Amino acid sequence: MQPSTNIVAGRSCGACTLCCRLPEIDLFEKPANAWCRHCIEGKGCAIYADRPAVCRDFLCLWMTDEGLGDVWEPSRSHMMIYRQGPQITVLVDVDHPDIWRSEPYHAQLQAWAAEAEPAGGYVIVFWQDDVFKI
Repeated sequence: MQPSTNIVAGRSCGACTLCCRLPEIDLFEKPANAWCRHCIEGKGCAIYADRPAVCRDFLCLWMTDEGLGDVWEPSRSHMMIYRQGPQITVLVDVDHPDIWRSEPYHAQLQAWAAEAEPAGGYVIVFWQDDVFKI
């Protein structure tokens, strides 16, 4: 997987709102796994046109990596994935705690971890307060 800031042709957030729920967003004093006060569940951001840079600049890996098929679309996989330097971070939807352990996801997460390891990288999975390093 190569990092990119370009959106893959044909992809959009659609009705996915996982980035409005799963990560902690200090700017809004929003804890992890809580809905952002600006999110309209299933529709998107109520302040989309005027959203701050922290939101505007974020793109999940599915949006930027054409190697990730439709099975990785966050609203389908129930996971939001992004890169942080040598780390691949996986935030798992609180309503689907074990999805990351099922196939085809688990095998791919292990492959990414093996690929990243020689350079000091790894895959880290968060579900609520649980953290798993692969």
